[in-house]
Amino acid sequence: MIEVQNLTKRYGPFTAVDDVSFRVERGEILGFLGPNGAGKTTTMRVLTGYMPATDGKAMVAGYDVFTHPIEAKQRTGYLPETPPLYPEMTVRDYLTFVARIKAGALRRAERDARVQQVMRTTRIDDMAHRACGKLSKGYKQRVGLAQALIHEPEVLILDEPTAGLDPKQIMETRDLIRSLGGDHTIVLSTHILPEVAQTCQRVVIINKGKVVAVDTPENLTHQLKGSASLYVQVEGRTSAVEAIQDIPGVRRAFISDQHDAYTGYEIESEPNHDVRRDVARVLVTGGWGLIELRPMRMSLEEIFLQLTTNEQAEEARHG
Repeated sequence: MIEVQNLTKRYGPFTAVDDVSFRVERGEILGFLGPNGAGKTTTMRVLTGYMPATDGKAMVAGYDVFTHPIEAKQRTGYLPETPPLYPEMTVRDYLTFVARIKAGALRRAERDARVQQVMRTTRIDDMAHRACGKLSKGYKQRVGLAQALIHEPEVLILDEPTAGLDPKQIMETRDLIRSLGGDHTIVLSTHILPEVAQTCQRVVIINKGKVVAVDTPENLTHQLKGSASLYVQVEGRTSAVEAIQDIPGVRRAFISDQHDAYTGYEIESEPNHDVRRDVARVLVTGGWGLIELRPMRMSLEEIFLQLTTNEQAEEARHG
């Protein structure tokens, strides 16, 4: 549904986006993740036809955004970081105005029905007669999302959709975005890591204008960890390190936390070795009192830090 090939955007000597490539499949929710200033918003603006690229190619629903901009825009809904609202208009009047621009071929009754439907979808129908300028930040974001949906686009591009919202508003917005997946292909740009983990099926990580990873969070965890890790907790303040390390397939074991009531261990195994059964057997038969045994996974925060830190270190070595 979206294909970006070798996309580059320069502002004079400064390169904001540097040879970026990725794909988004139909119905997928893709997280576009990176720190502030990484090039996320610039990429979003190029994808939506807001600005031209210096080099490269971007396709939306089979249309090149540079050679067929009208066709691409007709199939794209865009929510910029600051929703494009007219503060003096009521919510209904604003969405009617947008519908006349984006869905002008509809008859008035159909247009009014579309406005009512999108207000229900984004849960803003109770604010239909409120001026946009008097809405809370959360409602402004929802109205911005409603205008992006008004022409029933195949693709939604959302730039920092939860920026500045309170925790309750963030949860509501995430739920709404998840509910739109499947019917729409969504690119969600954010620097908030839980946003991606809780909303997106796949992630593109960008840093300093370059893509440093494209995969699911689960696959990134597996690739970066290199070996499987377990967390084990046993009763009392004891050491079972030697017994654990004698288990075939265990690469390393060490105490990760210790209290009077229990001792926690982190265990790393060789690739393709599932040592859970043997670890449990050794600890139980050895009388250590097994309390907990679970796989450990890198968090998205750890993945992000490792990738961006590695890229910066690589630049320093070759710079």
